Amino acid sequence: MKYKTTIGLEIHIHLGSKTKIFCSCSTAYTKEPNTHTCPVCLGLPGALPVLNERAFHYAIKAALALNCKVSEHVSFDRKNYYYPDLPKNYQISQYSFPVGRAGVLNINGRDIRINRVHMEEDAGKLIHSEDNKRSFIDYNRTGVPLIEIVTEPDIDSPQEAYDFLQELRTTILYLGISDCNMEEGSLRCDSNISLSKEDAKELGRKIELKNMNTFRGVKEALEYEIERQRAVLEDGKEVVHETRLWDESRQMTAAMRSKEDIHDYRYFPEPDLVKYEIPEELKNSIKEELPELPPKRRERFKSEYSLNDYDTELLVKDKSIGDYFEEVLKNYDNPKPACNFITSDITGAVNERGIDFKDIKLSALSCAKLLNMIKDKKISIKIAKSILPELIERELDPLVIIEKKNLMQINRESDIQNVIVQVIRENPGAVRDFKSGRREAIKFLIGQIMRVTEGRANPGIVNKLLNQELGGLI
Repeated sequence: MKYKTTIGLEIHIHLGSKTKIFCSCSTAYTKEPNTHTCPVCLGLPGALPVLNERAFHYAIKAALALNCKVSEHVSFDRKNYYYPDLPKNYQISQYSFPVGRAGVLNINGRDIRINRVHMEEDAGKLIHSEDNKRSFIDYNRTGVPLIEIVTEPDIDSPQEAYDFLQELRTTILYLGISDCNMEEGSLRCDSNISLSKEDAKELGRKIELKNMNTFRGVKEALEYEIERQRAVLEDGKEVVHETRLWDESRQMTAAMRSKEDIHDYRYFPEPDLVKYEIPEELKNSIKEELPELPPKRRERFKSEYSLNDYDTELLVKDKSIGDYFEEVLKNYDNPKPACNFITSDITGAVNERGIDFKDIKLSALSCAKLLNMIKDKKISIKIAKSILPELIERELDPLVIIEKKNLMQINRESDIQNVIVQVIRENPGAVRDFKSGRREAIKFLIGQIMRVTEGRANPGIVNKLLNQELGGLI
């Protein structure tokens, strides 16, 4: 029997304010437990919350970027549940009046609807001992400002869920409101998934999946759950409405608890926080702060720079790379070679060193200078690649390094001719092999020419002159 898959996502994202949502404790990530806490985020008696203005504005910015209808006012509610990492035994969240509703994010030409974007405080972190006999609580994360982005059940495959998360992360990074670091818990995702008969009008019984720490983990957990639910349904049984955990090491989900419903949380208005208005002037001023977002940037890069989809995506998925590319083009007039050099050679060198692209020492102006020297045949692409590691790690002028190391390309035919004659004289066996039909021998001869010239001989001139010396057989 064929089944229809229905997926909805709940994404929690740490907002990048320096202090917590309702107090002045630092949000900086640290491995030292319980060092960023105070009476407010620990929920001690008599401590009162005060809303973080920057976090509030960041939440509005996210809602606008996701095409949501931003509320005229918002209020906070208490979400009650009892768990050791929640010191107050309730979480301050938004239920009745969130920051934004009815948004949309386009994925591969298809609109995925956003149900709501709301603010809330994060809970602490439980750390279990290796023998599972003791648990410890780190409250540093308690009170860190979050937005929760809840989609409608519009996603119909694990791959689409993966693509949605990638696009959402890219969008949030463009806004500059979070680092979206999954390793540090800055971005976390829960999934709701159900299977139903292909022609059924109602959705199947949904399962919530938790504990997925990577985008690939989300995809793999959903793929496993589809097969598990299909097996249950084909066995004539009903899927149990529950929350399940993804076990990365075993590549399977396991039951955690029965699924809570809204009434289980006993929401009621937070009495210590007032209702906050979002006037049109504030919306408009935040809207003006929005950068060019990924969809528009993709469209512009393809039309303005005549780039294909693949190259465009390489540049757009990381804002710092796209910004760098455009800075380079202010002093270099050929987009395609610039794109190739940046996304392949520079990014490759950056990845090898495990650093962030935006931390490289090679300025866009110096990169343009390097590319212009390649275009003007002053250096070869091979020489440019050879000095990249040094340029990335140290703030140096490429021309100074090239002149100091005598790396300028040899373009004078007489100089190259002398080297070719020398190489042919020293390697008669390779010449005989080539003339007897072994075409790969030419590669050896060219390699020897490049070795003698330390890679500086102009390849085009080398091929032309070597062809002449070998009687036009190349």
